[in-house]
Amino acid sequence: YRDLHTFELQAPTRLIEWACGNRVCVAGYGQSDGNEILQLIPPPTLLTKETQGLCPERDFKVECGGFSERPVYSLKYVPDTSLLVTSGPPDSSLQVWQVSAEDSDVIKCVSTLATENGTGQPWAKIATISARAPWVLHGSRLDRVQITEVESRKNVYTAASRGSEELSGLAFLDCNTLLLCCAIGQLCLADIRQPQSLVEAMSMPSAPCSEQWCMGTRHGAQGLEPSSQPVVRLSSRGLLTLTDLRKTSEFLALAKARVPSPGSGAEFLCVSWAPALEGYLAVSGFDGTVHVYDTHSWDSSGREAEPIFVHKGHAFGGAGGSGDLPLVTVHTWHLQKPRTLLSAASDGSLHVWDWVQPCGKC
Repeated sequence: YRDLHTFELQAPTRLIEWACGNRVCVAGYGQSDGNEILQLIPPPTLLTKETQGLCPERDFKVECGGFSERPVYSLKYVPDTSLLVTSGPPDSSLQVWQVSAEDSDVIKCVSTLATENGTGQPWAKIATISARAPWVLHGSRLDRVQITEVESRKNVYTAASRGSEELSGLAFLDCNTLLLCCAIGQLCLADIRQPQSLVEAMSMPSAPCSEQWCMGTRHGAQGLEPSSQPVVRLSSRGLLTLTDLRKTSEFLALAKARVPSPGSGAEFLCVSWAPALEGYLAVSGFDGTVHVYDTHSWDSSGREAEPIFVHKGHAFGGAGGSGDLPLVTVHTWHLQKPRTLLSAASDGSLHVWDWVQPCGKC
């Protein structure tokens, strides 16, 4: 490590979101009432683009917070606003939160976005954008995807689909193009200018029916077409695929992550591209570690990939009250610092770490 910061939360969290002013938002996913939503001020060393020396303040500070009556399984900051959108069991509705003003330290729920026939549906996956207006893309199944204007609660778009597969993730590629990933691994593209279109991008290699998948998209450099950025998919047995959405008839690369005990569970699967480091991605959700991979040498062989760095800090935290070892529930990359990541685990630990480039690498 070049640097490592730790912070202990009151409850385990399954999400980390960068918010306005380089703040970090986290939320609890417990089944009881009173799940915390917190906005944290990172340590000063994370607020500068250049790596600093020793700093007396090395902890996160709670800037404001609130409580959700339901578990928070997904949280997204709405760009160019002071709003957060969350989702979680027991249905597919969304909650909109107002982050406190300067004279208050409260994050309060200001509205609920109910979905048609949402009762009994899985919790909604969400993505946000403010290209035209503050929008939230949300849905729990392929035939229930829609875009809602956050402030007016007006429905802007509803996707057309004959399938009803459960979704594991969705994303805005740009203000007009959507990418959806089903839990079975299928990718679908949609264009909001063509409401009746929903294009299957690519099916998966033959895999057990019980296998679950998630995806990660990479934000391209300014002026670069979003569709030119590869999409990575991760399965519950550790298979990784890279796909170019401009040419979906073949994989860019196939690899196998070095996971300890692959299984059918996918509750905390997480794969993400480094936003400021070309060709690098991180994988978590199998145990108490986060693996970083360099994809430049990957091919279509599907052989096991060697991680260039493994963060084991959460695993060393010891067993929780249940006797189980901590499980990494989520990770995310720093937006400007190329090799800095944040990760959280089931024991409530929040880590920020900066890994050192392996010797001999550029």
